[in-house]
Amino acid sequence: MYEGAVQDLIDELGRLPGIGPKSAQRLAFHVLEADAADMKRLAAAIIGVKERVKFCQICGNVTEQDTCAICRDTRRDPSVICVVEESKDVMAIERTRAYRGRYHVLGGAINPIAGIGPDQLRVRELLTRLNDETVTEIILATNPNLEGEATSTYLARMLKTIGVTVTRLASGLPVGGDLEYADEVTLGRAFEGRRSAIG
Repeated sequence: MYEGAVQDLIDELGRLPGIGPKSAQRLAFHVLEADAADMKRLAAAIIGVKERVKFCQICGNVTEQDTCAICRDTRRDPSVICVVEESKDVMAIERTRAYRGRYHVLGGAINPIAGIGPDQLRVRELLTRLNDETVTEIILATNPNLEGEATSTYLARMLKTIGVTVTRLASGLPVGGDLEYADEVTLGRAFEGRRSAIG
C-alpha cells in the first residue's frame, strides 16, 4: 500500500469499470512518469466532459447541446427508431453506415439483480416519442445477452399493443468465425435468421 496521493490515485482508478488493482497501479505509475503537460490535458478532458456533456432531450444520446447531431439532422428518417442500450451502441451502428433513421438510448438494460427495471430506463420517453404517429418501425438493437434479451422481450410485448412494426436485429455467426467455436444460442439464432443464398 502506497501513501498519500499515489494511493488515492490508485483507489480512484480502481473504481473505473474493467480496471482491477494491478491495472490501477500500472496506470497510476504511468501518470507519475508521464509528462506533466500530457496529464494536465487528460485532467482537463475529464473535467470538460463532466461539465459540458449532457444527454439529448429527444433520444438520450450524449451531446454538448440540447439535442444531438443525429436528432438535428433533417436527412434522417423520422419514421424509424433504433432502440439501443447505451450511447456507445449508437456509434457502433453509425460506423456501419447502413442505418439512416433515428435512435433512442435506454440508458441500460433490465437487470433485476442490479435493481434495474423498466422504470430506471428511458422507456416512458420512448412511448412519448410514439405519440405523434410519425414512427412506423421500432428496431430493437439491445445486446444479445441475458439483460438485453429481457429488455428486448419487454419492449416488444409493450410495443405490440401500440400498432408500430417492431423488429429485432438479426444475430448469428460473425464473419470470419468458425462453426466449431460458436455457442449453441448463437448457432441456433443463425439458423433461425437464415436467408436466401441466391440474390
